Amino acid sequence: MAEYVVKVQENKKEAVADLRAKFEGVSNFIFADYRGLTVAQITEIRKKLRESDADFKVVKNRFAKIAMRDLGFTEVDDFLKGPTAVAAVPEESNAVAKALFDFKAGGMPIAIKGGFCDGMLFNEAEIEAFSKLPSRSQLIAM
Repeated sequence: MAEYVVKVQENKKEAVADLRAKFEGVSNFIFADYRGLTVAQITEIRKKLRESDADFKVVKNRFAKIAMRDLGFTEVDDFLKGPTAVAAVPEESNAVAKALFDFKAGGMPIAIKGGFCDGMLFNEAEIEAFSKLPSRSQLIAM
């Protein structure tokens, strides 16, 4: 009987390592379905989110699951189904959630799947409610 050997291609290892490097040191993630968005719209979203130090990346779900598991985020597997883009937010995710919902309200066909913020899992409705709260810095100023 022949022995079955799994050969992992180097480019796939590199893709997972790149995702792991992007997600390392980040504790807040917002997952979105990007179906229907044009390249120009995705570029506009990326530009807006960079202002909040967030990275908006279209990911291959299998690679993202492996990278997330390696970093200890096993709870997010349910969000990594279908076309997925991830907003990785190193600091305060409130502004990023607000920006994504502003794009959605502006007519862009983006669907928020949910998020993982400060160790807690949120569905779309909870992320939307979170986006309406004042940011941490605004609360401190009050």
